[in-house]
Amino acid sequence: MFDGIQKRVICIWFPRLATDRVLRAHPVDGPFALTLRQDNSERLYCLNRHAEQAGLHCGMSLADARAFCPDMVCRPARPDLDARFLATLRRWAMRWCPWVGHDGTDGLVLDISGSAHLWGGEGALLARMRAQLHTAGLDVRLGLGNTRGAAWARAHYGTQAEQPLDSLPVAALRLDNATCTALQRLGLRTIGEVSDTARAPLARRFGPVLLQRLDQALGHMPEPVTPEAAPPHYGVRLTLPDPIGLVGDVMAATGRLLDALCAKLHAQGVGARALVLTLRRVDQGSQQVELRLAAAMRDPARILPLFERGVGSVQAGFGIDQLRLEATQTEPLAAQQSAIGTTAQRPDRLADLVTRIGTRIGLENVQRFLPADSHIPERSFLIAPAAYSAPATGWRSAPPRPLHLFAPEPIAATGPTPPTRFRWRRMHLHTARAIGPERIAPEWWFDDPNWRTGMRDYWCIHTRQGRRLWLFHTPQTPGWYVQGEFA
Repeated sequence: MFDGIQKRVICIWFPRLATDRVLRAHPVDGPFALTLRQDNSERLYCLNRHAEQAGLHCGMSLADARAFCPDMVCRPARPDLDARFLATLRRWAMRWCPWVGHDGTDGLVLDISGSAHLWGGEGALLARMRAQLHTAGLDVRLGLGNTRGAAWARAHYGTQAEQPLDSLPVAALRLDNATCTALQRLGLRTIGEVSDTARAPLARRFGPVLLQRLDQALGHMPEPVTPEAAPPHYGVRLTLPDPIGLVGDVMAATGRLLDALCAKLHAQGVGARALVLTLRRVDQGSQQVELRLAAAMRDPARILPLFERGVGSVQAGFGIDQLRLEATQTEPLAAQQSAIGTTAQRPDRLADLVTRIGTRIGLENVQRFLPADSHIPERSFLIAPAAYSAPATGWRSAPPRPLHLFAPEPIAATGPTPPTRFRWRRMHLHTARAIGPERIAPEWWFDDPNWRTGMRDYWCIHTRQGRRLWLFHTPQTPGWYVQGEFA
């Protein structure tokens, strides 16, 4: 049944969204453009008004643009930051109505049916929108209509927010360039001329897309506004009737918050990687305890003891009357079957240990070695934070490598065979046993200054003094060096 409310849609188009975002933080007087690499060449991605007045346009190569406008300022485009900025504008637009969705990569669409009277009518609503966006330094065009297609057409091709559709060009129907050119060759230049033409010939010549876009703009075919679902918020809060200050009481309250938060995490199939506990005091001051986890977790029994160190350093003052716990970083965590025994618990215990050490020295400082695909000794491994990497296999067992590698240190020796005696780090050493050689050639696809001496012949030297060293000889530029020491 008809409910008496006419559907009304507003389309907000930001023709210079990318440049406006950059110029808000770093203003530029004069022509300005953002460039993006396309087809192995730098091309103009978005321009400001001064650059368009200078005769430049999007898609022009950067070399041609420099020739037309030498004083133009250029910066690389960041489409990812533009998308994040548009998402921020979508949240801002939700103050006008709750039904807000994205319209491409540079626009928003709002269903204001039944909400315009809250702002003094549609005219006042459009004026306030335009004023606030201009104050924020954004170039904007607004369109209003009974359908989404009509609002889009007026925002992109109209001079007024409610300009009649019949006078707008056929490109306002959201058609591709080829279809628009073909319609213009037939003498159909406006939406009114297309709507007055017989539908059957248009369908045979251009297919169903043209008629579908026409019906959506005129309201004969529905086109809903679909807003994005709000991301799940992983935060819980606890307000206390009486202030607390003891560490045990705060930990008990944190445990209650963890139970509720982990239930939310389990329902969404994710685990927390970073948690923030905010403690509000009676004097309205607040302190935060941040916990970064080495692995995604949602087990309250494992997470609660990790808060003890941070909670113990909090100054409660006259007491804490409110606690808030939020998971600021989450990761997908699949459900795992519990097992009996210590073997299945080892990965969890390792993650807990890394977290405990990381709270003291930082998670980035707890590192592990990973194998690398290279036969060069110093490139055969990588060092990565243990919290953000998984243990890997593929280590080569033979030939053995020294536990301690360092930069090559020259020693006084001659000939291709290992010296019987030599001096290294102010120590006089005698060779008791020599194993080798192992010839390693440099990687020709890398220009490494340390390997410009050519190939190396490596020897494992057992000295009478008990040291086991890794020496190499360079046949192409004769010389002996010590590069490592075995355990």
